[in-house]
Amino acid sequence: MKKIALFPGSFDPFTMGHLDTVERGARIFDEVILGVFVNTGKKNWFTPSERQELIKASVAHLPNVRVEAQTSELTVDYAKKMGANFLLRGIRSMKDYEYEKDIMAMNRHLDQELETVFLLANPQYAHISSSLLKEVVLFGGDVAEYLPEPIYQAMLRKRDSLEK
Repeated sequence: MKKIALFPGSFDPFTMGHLDTVERGARIFDEVILGVFVNTGKKNWFTPSERQELIKASVAHLPNVRVEAQTSELTVDYAKKMGANFLLRGIRSMKDYEYEKDIMAMNRHLDQELETVFLLANPQYAHISSSLLKEVVLFGGDVAEYLPEPIYQAMLRKRDSLEK
């Protein structure tokens, strides 16, 4: 059986921490589907289609990774539709673990066949979050080392358009 993992997230923006998780997942799984989802609790800078295109540019070097956007389905239903038998998640801290553990339990309730795989964050990225990076960029700080180049440039353009 082919091992297919869905890595779901809002990815606004997609960080080097996310990229590290995808690259590591791409070595473990036959295919990784990077699912650009909507998180109604977050204020997004980019539309789902913008995020999808920016992420595609950032993972173009990974032949077994594809990027899909979806806005209206439960993660477990989308995973089943995509043929994924694993969910891939990154863990930066104990706080992330507690949050992800509860989501894993609910996903298991909804689909007992879908297994969640956690990868611990690379220590150089464990302190960053998308919301933190947006805040720093908004106020002119340099976070280029934490973002793939296409995304960093798009964030600078977005910041400049927000200031007008």
